[in-house]
Amino acid sequence: MGYTALYRKFRPLTFEEMVGQEHITKTLRNQIVSGRIGHAYLFNGGRGTGKTSSAKILARAINCLNPKDGEPCNECEICKSALSGSLTDIVEMDAASNNSVEDIRSIREEVNFLPTKAKYRVYIIDEVHMLSQGAFNALLKTLEEPPEHVKFILATTEPQKIPATILSRCQRFDFKKIPNEDIIKRLEIVCKESNIEATKDALNIIAVLSEGAMRDALSILERCVQDGQNNIDEDKIKELVGIPKLTFVSDIVEAVIEYDIDKALISIENVLADGKDINNFLWEIIKYIRDILIVKTGGNIEIYNEEEKNKIHELSNKLTKERLIKLVYELSELENDIKSSTQKTIMFQAGIIKLCNKEESTDLIDRLNNLERYVKSGAFQVAQPQKSSATKDLPKKNTVNTPVQKIQVQKAKYSNKTKDFWPKIVEELKQNGKIVLYTNLINTTAIEINDMTIGIQFPNGLTPFGKSVLEKTENITEISRLVSIACGKEMQIKYIDNAEDIPTVNAKDDIEKFANEQNIPLNIIE
Repeated sequence: MGYTALYRKFRPLTFEEMVGQEHITKTLRNQIVSGRIGHAYLFNGGRGTGKTSSAKILARAINCLNPKDGEPCNECEICKSALSGSLTDIVEMDAASNNSVEDIRSIREEVNFLPTKAKYRVYIIDEVHMLSQGAFNALLKTLEEPPEHVKFILATTEPQKIPATILSRCQRFDFKKIPNEDIIKRLEIVCKESNIEATKDALNIIAVLSEGAMRDALSILERCVQDGQNNIDEDKIKELVGIPKLTFVSDIVEAVIEYDIDKALISIENVLADGKDINNFLWEIIKYIRDILIVKTGGNIEIYNEEEKNKIHELSNKLTKERLIKLVYELSELENDIKSSTQKTIMFQAGIIKLCNKEESTDLIDRLNNLERYVKSGAFQVAQPQKSSATKDLPKKNTVNTPVQKIQVQKAKYSNKTKDFWPKIVEELKQNGKIVLYTNLINTTAIEINDMTIGIQFPNGLTPFGKSVLEKTENITEISRLVSIACGKEMQIKYIDNAEDIPTVNAKDDIEKFANEQNIPLNIIE
């Protein structure tokens, strides 16, 4: 007998063996026991969650000669024939490769014939969303009023592609992602029966990598023993799946945090020498920083062992949430740049070096920001342009003007005051997935400067990074759009920096002195 893949060898044969779908198996068993079996079922869910296995079990259970508590006996003539694939009354069809009108018409012709052995003729149509529009139309009438001896079980991963007329004629069951705990328990059973020795951490990594799909978990497990060795640990899994060693990722992230260019370059050389793909490695760095941010905000991480978790906690204490968000943002931009580059290694090295350049990324920006605030503080006499009527009532605070595109609005979305509806706008940005924009507007307030302008106040000051994000054209347009909809008319926005003013001195020489102290070359032209 030929080799059988683990996911086929350990395919569930009863509802009791199904993992993580108790809400579905309980209902199906009750229907079988009570005799209230539907004529058409739709099993929807992600890959590897048990849709096809459930369909096969259901097909055997309703035809079993000796069912018990809604389960097939798997011992009678009908069950054995179904398991061997010789029972012609249970028809499995892959709609991905049999999606034409002719394929469905052949089913319409067959349903008029009585089953040869079983009580019901059962059609299991997998990936049903792949049927053509004509095939769906051909199936519709048969699905609506099938003969009493015919049952349909449709399975799909994309129910949104199925016409509503088909959906409304089926009992729909949604399969959930299988919890990691259930996957680990099933893997332990498989390992025991297959004489595979796997550590708890290794099984945990497999469960996380499978993303809720039991079939994927068994495939990863099987891949780990293809070398003839039945001992599996976490390093072996990471090596086979292509995950870089965590020490590589951790070393580079630590080098970036500490602005250590030499350490970063050495780590990059180690990664390249190990033959790792740059794109995958950069993605692992982004995920690692994301996990540090999760720990920083009090969340839990699963894929790491205790030693690795301690390292992540240590790194999380070295930097702020704002810098973590900035790093994720900058690394994501680097990832996009590398995708379109023919010199991926050079781009990657240059990007990491830039993140490690403390002078450029922190110190110089801070000094320029201090000088900007010093000049804006009014420490010396300069000619001021006459204020327009649109800004005469603006508080004397640092502001950033923002242009806005013309927006068509009809009716105010909110009837309350600006300060009351502004938090709702900020929350709406979060709901729309504008997370970076949302995080930079937390704790801000809004005031109505005049009938055409809304001022957004930053009580803690507007950081250089926040300013660079908020002044992007697409972000200005989005905020202005939401404000205009809220007010029921076209509005402009104005950023107001409420950072504490620097003490003022009325002298040009002191500006030059301040610039020199900040190590900024500056020539003042009068």
